Amino acid sequence: MFGTLFSSLDTNLFDEFRRLESEMDQVFGRSSVPAGIRAVRRGTFPPINVGSTPDRVDVYLFAAGLDPKSLELSIQQNLLSVSGQRKVEVNPAADYYRRERYDGEFRRVITLPDDVDPDRVDAKYRDGVLHITVPRREAAKPRQITVN
Repeated sequence: MFGTLFSSLDTNLFDEFRRLESEMDQVFGRSSVPAGIRAVRRGTFPPINVGSTPDRVDVYLFAAGLDPKSLELSIQQNLLSVSGQRKVEVNPAADYYRRERYDGEFRRVITLPDDVDPDRVDAKYRDGVLHITVPRREAAKPRQITVN
């Protein structure tokens, strides 16, 4: 009874669901097109947070499953570049209906403020998060001046 019911389903049913999802995203504004000049496409890997204090700039890259030794970091002309590669094991015998975990090479470039000190960068990878701290130059920090 159920065998004939399920055998009549189109094998491309999940392709149709993906097409419908894409159309719904276009109608309701969840587009994969960046919203602004500094925005990135939906699904860009790794996602990042950048924050600053008067003492430093903190960059957090959320990159679970990476080997920290495979990451390459560099700073040139206030551009912080982070690149690497993540390999995700795939079962060749399985049919995947959805694969959202990023697999492959990546590169992210972050513009840093002019007053950072590129000679004192610190980077730590823990629990899937790469935390990069870029201190500001001493000369750029606000100084308290006493009045006599």
